[in-house]
Amino acid sequence: MIKLMKYLKPYALQVIVVLILTLSGVFAELLLPRFMGNIVDKGITAGNLQYIYKTGALMLTVAVLGTTATVISRYISSRAALAYGRDLRSDVFKKVESFSMYEINKMGTSSLITRTTNDVNQMQNVTIMSMRMVIRAPFMMVGGIIMALSTNLELSKVLLFSAPILIIVISVIGTKGYPLFKKIQLKIDNLNKVLRESLTGIRVIRAFNKTAYEKERFNQSNKDLTSTSLRVGRLMALMMPLLNVILNFTIVGVIWYGSKMVDNSSLEVGQLMAFIQYVSQIMFSMIMVSMIFVMLPRASASAERINEILDMQSEMTDCNTIPSNVKNNGILKLENVTFKFKNASAPAVSNISFSTKKGETTAIIGGTGSGKSTILNLLVRFYDVTEGKITIDGIDIRNMPQEFLRKKFGLISQKTVLFTGTIRDNIRFGREDASDKEITEVLKIAQAWDFVSEKEEGLDYVLSQSGKNLSGGQKQRLSIARALIRKPEFYLFDDSFSALDFQTDKKLRDALKTYTGDSVMIIVAQRVSTIKDAENIIVLDEGKIVGQGTHADLIKKCEAYREIVISQLGEEAIK
Repeated sequence: MIKLMKYLKPYALQVIVVLILTLSGVFAELLLPRFMGNIVDKGITAGNLQYIYKTGALMLTVAVLGTTATVISRYISSRAALAYGRDLRSDVFKKVESFSMYEINKMGTSSLITRTTNDVNQMQNVTIMSMRMVIRAPFMMVGGIIMALSTNLELSKVLLFSAPILIIVISVIGTKGYPLFKKIQLKIDNLNKVLRESLTGIRVIRAFNKTAYEKERFNQSNKDLTSTSLRVGRLMALMMPLLNVILNFTIVGVIWYGSKMVDNSSLEVGQLMAFIQYVSQIMFSMIMVSMIFVMLPRASASAERINEILDMQSEMTDCNTIPSNVKNNGILKLENVTFKFKNASAPAVSNISFSTKKGETTAIIGGTGSGKSTILNLLVRFYDVTEGKITIDGIDIRNMPQEFLRKKFGLISQKTVLFTGTIRDNIRFGREDASDKEITEVLKIAQAWDFVSEKEEGLDYVLSQSGKNLSGGQKQRLSIARALIRKPEFYLFDDSFSALDFQTDKKLRDALKTYTGDSVMIIVAQRVSTIKDAENIIVLDEGKIVGQGTHADLIKKCEAYREIVISQLGEEAIK
């Protein structure tokens, strides 16, 4: 938790101002009981109206100044704490953005969301409370003790009994609460995961009549979180009543012992009243500390989870300098590439070797789980190869900055991802400065202009989250247009024609030949009709290349490819 305090450094001046203003407010509060006692002893008892008016006016002035200082300090502390939360949240988000797919999969999407939102909010809240109370409470307590001792040393003995009891209660409850708060954050993670899966898979859930099952699953996670929260709530709910009981018994003890001292004339009535106020201030300052103890365990658990993200080192190291000998020849080579996922029993792909250059189309085909998409993920460095290397124009991609490398690629992923916003905004995700004329051109090439032009808003048509207001084929064509607008050196199509009918598929491929003539195209597909015109077709089986060549060559030489062709096009296709 202390490590995260570095985010307060830019706001050190505000913290100092808050400290000064808080001290001013505390000083004002400590003076008021003394003034009140003097009014009773020297004004009311003595019948001195002039002293009452004079001291009363001074009390009013001190109260106004103290209140003003408190209000200003709270305003500044709120602004500083909110800025602290903003900076921390921003750094956590940037760190997550730098993770490889391995780290993202390890942490889990739901957990990363919770840590970036809920956990950061916990740190922000405890920072506000700390600036308001932790700074104030010690000074109030120490000041109250000094003023109480200066008022009457004998009467201060009462505090020797109540203060240790108060400290023990706060410590015990805080110690028992910490592990429970840590469990709460984990259970929030789990609840978010269940909710996220239920919302994203709502169609599958309804199609299989699993609504009741999902309700029970959510209710179980919800009850689990609720029961733990109730345990913490009950524990923390004990604190305030116990503290109030100790405070009231302390005041009773002060009145009982003080009344005897008043009776034997060793203590003035006004001094007794002032002492009661100082005891209340001391006790309330300890109650303020106890409120921090309520929030501190949860904030500590949140701090651990945030530090886990900030301290995590990515499996992939990024090169900071662009190689000086980069040539834009567009020659891509995979040399004996092997990749194995963490904790997997066997490699996803093994000994993959092929090359391609500008103007060529390389297709990859194979059964489900054969490693087709894995190869594309390795090309853009979502993962690093376990063995072998991938080079572009002779330079290992691991020796290129990731941002520089990925600018060379236009990826159309297997799972279509569109963002909330207009069609224009989604296409410009590929290139921000694209004009409407260029956007229209790529939409026509992607065979998407027909349905876009039919929309009344045209390019200003707003897509809902994940493009839910479009069909699967429409989303696929928009994602293709988004990659085309980038005009990269390499186009990666990861089964990006699967939702298109054969006629649209044919038109799109014909249009792509002209537009992408000077680029490299790598197509992962299930349909033979989509890839049969490629200059090089790679056939994968269980992560290994079992055939490589043109469509005609593979029909003659590769049994696995012949089986795929027969299953899709029939026996006559191989004759």
